[in-house]
Amino acid sequence: MDARLSKNPLKVGWREWVGLPDLRVDAIKAKIDTGARTSALHAYRIEPFRRAGALWLRFELNPIQRSHAMQVRCEARAVGERTVRNTGGGIERRYIITTMLKLGDAAWTIELALTNRDHMGFRMLLGRTALQNRVLIEPGRSYLLGAAPAKLSHKRRSTLLGLGKSLR
Repeated sequence: MDARLSKNPLKVGWREWVGLPDLRVDAIKAKIDTGARTSALHAYRIEPFRRAGALWLRFELNPIQRSHAMQVRCEARAVGERTVRNTGGGIERRYIITTMLKLGDAAWTIELALTNRDHMGFRMLLGRTALQNRVLIEPGRSYLLGAAPAKLSHKRRSTLLGLGKSLR
């Protein structure tokens, strides 16, 4: 057993607000899913390109659940492509990036698979590999690390999320 978990585990519910500071997203609702090995982030218009010989990805994401009003353009270095089994049981190839995850007051680097999650209930899924030896999950509870951001106008909410203005 990892000593980090035995000393003082971070307690999380089945859904939590998380941040992705490297991608300029201060708040996105994530479902904690121990049934998923790999974490996934809603991304679209994924465009691979080369920078100094390395594979990079340009993509957009909508951090607010069930909304297309806010868009964030991102760039991240790809660490590869992986075959992943999707929610429906099908197999797909997905680009994988690494990025910083902020969960409560803690932060660490995780791998994220980029995929279009528009039809899913959550824009982000935190799989067991990202959480392993770091958290204790209380499946009957939600938002143990903080309440949802206040219901604000889109202009104020975009400032809260660090998004500036919509890209459209």
